[in-house]
Amino acid sequence: MKMIFWLCAAIMIIVITFMGAYIVFGGLPFFGHTNIIDFLLGKKWNPTGEKFGIFPMLITSIYGTIGATIIGVIVGISTAIVLVEILPSKVTKVFSAAIDLLAGIPSVIYGFWGLTVIVPIIDKLWGGKGAGSSLLAAIFILSIMILPTIIRMTEVSLRAVPNEYKEGALGLGASKFQYIFKVQLGAAKSGIMAGIVLGIGRALGETMAVILVSGNAAIIPKSLVDPVRTLTANIAIEMGYASGVHQQALFATGMVLFILIMLINFLLTQFIRSAERRSGNASKI
Repeated sequence: MKMIFWLCAAIMIIVITFMGAYIVFGGLPFFGHTNIIDFLLGKKWNPTGEKFGIFPMLITSIYGTIGATIIGVIVGISTAIVLVEILPSKVTKVFSAAIDLLAGIPSVIYGFWGLTVIVPIIDKLWGGKGAGSSLLAAIFILSIMILPTIIRMTEVSLRAVPNEYKEGALGLGASKFQYIFKVQLGAAKSGIMAGIVLGIGRALGETMAVILVSGNAAIIPKSLVDPVRTLTANIAIEMGYASGVHQQALFATGMVLFILIMLINFLLTQFIRSAERRSGNASKI
């Protein structure tokens, strides 16, 4: 069994390495045509004119991910607290099954629902001027899509907190909500942060749902109701017919996305480890 486990781990490492190498080798030749500064900070994406600037799409991806993460974290952690500490177990089972079902819905279904329900609502709220397909719609859809991951990881982490913590806090006179917010969430923060990391990766890498609701305009958004295009959407929309330098530019876009996700995961992982070390030192004191 040990050899089987090592083999499975090795296969995954090889696959990830191959994917990374394939993207890098496909994108590196592009920088002989356009330097990396112009590529990252350029504001015009015009393949026919051989102008490849991904700054609008990079900013959109960051804005969309941050907005979805803020909503997802607030709603997801609150929902997990309600499931673990407030609702009866029978009701919790029903909601947990619904959350698991939400996690299994294909992204294209989210996008179709957003296109037929969320986009018209936003358009109506903003005066019916074609504002529905926008950054706001993308943020809303992405926040819903990352909710199951954040809720489930937070729920598992909260349930893993030893019951002695609760008994001790209540024995010292803390209220139920004081225990939740001052003891339980602190003890479970590593698992919660892991769920947030997974949610960020999902939001940043989502494609199909975003294509359907965002409007797909490669411009820098000046408001929440501007049409936008993300890095992933740009690759998915144009890769089917791209060739030559255009195709290399899309591979280079994939490189940027790959590095961005790795950087976010690394920074958040370091933050989690730092928080764990501080908690360990505080417990020793």
